[in-house]
Amino acid sequence: MTTNLHLDFYRNTNGIREFVQKARSYPLLTVSEERRFITLWQGSQDAEAGHRLVSSHLRLVISITNSFRRYGLSFEDLVSEGCIGLMQAVDRFDGNRECRLSTYAKWWIRAAIQEHIMRSWSLVRIGTTVAQKKLFFNLRRMKRELCGDGDGHLSEQDIETIMARLHIARRDVVAMEGRMSGMDISLNVPTSDGDASEKIDALADTSETPAAAYENHSEHGYQRRLLGQALECVSERDAEIFKARRFWEDTPTLKKLGADYGLSPERVRQIEHGVFKVVRDYVLTEAPEYGSQFG
Repeated sequence: MTTNLHLDFYRNTNGIREFVQKARSYPLLTVSEERRFITLWQGSQDAEAGHRLVSSHLRLVISITNSFRRYGLSFEDLVSEGCIGLMQAVDRFDGNRECRLSTYAKWWIRAAIQEHIMRSWSLVRIGTTVAQKKLFFNLRRMKRELCGDGDGHLSEQDIETIMARLHIARRDVVAMEGRMSGMDISLNVPTSDGDASEKIDALADTSETPAAAYENHSEHGYQRRLLGQALECVSERDAEIFKARRFWEDTPTLKKLGADYGLSPERVRQIEHGVFKVVRDYVLTEAPEYGSQFG
């Protein structure tokens, strides 16, 4: 379990500055070292193996956390959340995969930090839908692109542009800009028309079923939806080959898949890498906050 991976050693520092310096001092692991430690940790909860896996990736946590500093939250808290995501990745990573732990861990670190930001940023929960989450993490960048000022107010034309790019309703764009401009208000303030109603009474009921809430609010639900949308751009055969090679627990060999589909192993490899490029380009367009995953 993740809770067995203690970070007490890393907390014994005199503030975040020393922690960052310490994180950057830990050596990186070779491929063989990484796989050996993964096996030791997941097989027998070897404490030294867990320590080496986490410590060697702390600089990755720092790097990803730096990209979220603009949200005005404690850097130390964000780093702490990123470490939790890293530990979850260490627990869940399959050492038999072709990719390195760092590639896999990026998703978990980023997800943990984003969820903390979403919980902390506004009195009114910002991330009620996947679309609003995407807007939250892209609005400042888009405002800078459109009007050169990430802190200014959007014009009507800017709002229309953002609506078109992100496929989001106008009310969501306006509401999100207000929240991110520090304009959260008490929902129990009486309305100005003289009646006894309060502002909270005017809000639509946007509650979801538990199943829908989990799918929409879960970072992994978001990622699954992105992947599914990207794979709609390729043929069913190519999508199945890609998923088999990248996501199946027992990854079939190129030769095995080639035999199943009547293709040469080299052709299967080409298809796998071709679909990866399609997925990468789609994600970079629709969710640029995940761009570092493909760096």
